[in-house]
Parts: sequence; structure tokens; C-alpha cells
Amino acid sequence: MFEERQLSSAVDAVRETYAPDVRVFDVGQDFETLPPAQATDLGLFVEGLEPASYPDDWLPVDAPQLLVRYAGSDFTIGMPGDGSVVWTRQTEPPVVLVKPRVQGSPESFIDFLLAEAIVTCSLEVPEHFLGFFEADYRALDEAVPLDPADTYQIAAALYDAWVGIRTRPVFEAWESTHPALFDAWEDAGNRLEGRVSGLPGAVARGETSFGDGTELACAAVKHGLELPAPFAALDTDAYREHGSSYAVRWAEKTFAALAEE
Repeated sequence: MFEERQLSSAVDAVRETYAPDVRVFDVGQDFETLPPAQATDLGLFVEGLEPASYPDDWLPVDAPQLLVRYAGSDFTIGMPGDGSVVWTRQTEPPVVLVKPRVQGSPESFIDFLLAEAIVTCSLEVPEHFLGFFEADYRALDEAVPLDPADTYQIAAALYDAWVGIRTRPVFEAWESTHPALFDAWEDAGNRLEGRVSGLPGAVARGETSFGDGTELACAAVKHGLELPAPFAALDTDAYREHGSSYAVRWAEKTFAALAEE
């Protein structure tokens, strides 16, 4: 199920700089959430497991069942929207898990995803948006007049933007220290640019849902792209400083404005 991954010299250099204790494994099968029994098998490769859990009162009554299970005591790694590379600090030492679906992607992009996960794992950030919002997740649920799955998608995107504000300066600095990783980060941003600039029109015409639009805009934050309103307010020092309370207020104001249109 797990096989230690051989890292490129650039990714290994990032690991040594930011999180030298992190171990990186290829996983034998794709997953959104790693089944608890298989997640526990990680105990064979690490020194210890420390499953995370969260208070029930952080969740709205209609929260998706998968999120309810994540908040519980089961050892849970990975959730929908996490992408092809997942990191966790629920193990000692922390680990990065690479899903088989990355196969076929350019090696340079895979290296960037690995380096990004290592850098993020090294930061003092929660592992999931629930740890970011905490009790504010209920307030976000009240502010978003959509179904629970859409609220989940928006929450994950907002958390991604908040993390992206923190990781972007690291990626920018790689132009001189790790140019291949910098180029992969820049190329990924270039591929998003046209889609991001056309977001307001796509959402207004119903070609893109608000959740998908938020996900795209928030993904662009780590690339430093210019965001259209109302998403530009998420790439600010105020969001970095105030976190979840700012995100809730942004949602309240955004959906109030949409209701007036």
C-alpha cells in the first residue's frame, strides 16, 4: 500500500530546508479519504500515530456525513478536494502521500506538488479547513445560502486561499534557489490566468457555479494572480491576519450583494 518515494534533488533539498523529518510515500491506490484500516497501516512505517478529532459543535446539523466522520475519532487522512498529494501531521514523523493519479503529469509539476506539500506541512497551519474555521464553520454555513456540499467546497477553497497567502512568498523566492520548481509554479499560474480573469462573467452567465468559481479564484492566490471582485478581497493582509472570521464576513457580504442583483 505504501512505498517510500525517491525524491528528485530539488524536492529533497526543499525537504531538508523546511521539514527534514517528513517522509514521502507513494500510495497503491487513489483515494479521497484513506480507509481507516489502511491509514492505520502507516504505523508500520512511522514511529507513532496521533489521530485528530474535532468538537461536534463546530459542525452544522446538515454537515456532509464524510465531514462528520472526519471530525470524529477515526484516523482519517485525506478529504475531497485535497488533490493528488496529501500531507498529514497525524503521524510521527509527518508524511506526504502521493496518489497514483499523478501519473502522466509532467515530472516538473509533480515535483512542485511535492515541494508545496512539504512546505505547507512545515507551516503552523491546520491540516483541514475544519481546523481553520473551528466554530466559525457554523457561521459560514449560515452565511452561504447553498447546500451543504457547496458550503464544503467554498470552505475548502477559502482555507486554500488563506494557506496560499503564506506559501506564495516561499515559491517566489525559489526563482534563485530552485529555478525548476519556480518555473513549474509559474507555469501552473499561467494556466489559470485566463480562466480567473473571466470568472465574473462565467458565474453571471451560469457557466460556472459560485462554488467552482471560488475554488478556482482561491487556487490562484498562491500564484499571485490578479483576482476579480469579489475574490480580490481574499488576497489581502486582512485575510491573512483575521482568518476564519474574515472569511465568514466575506461570505456574508458577497451573498448579500448577489441577492440584490
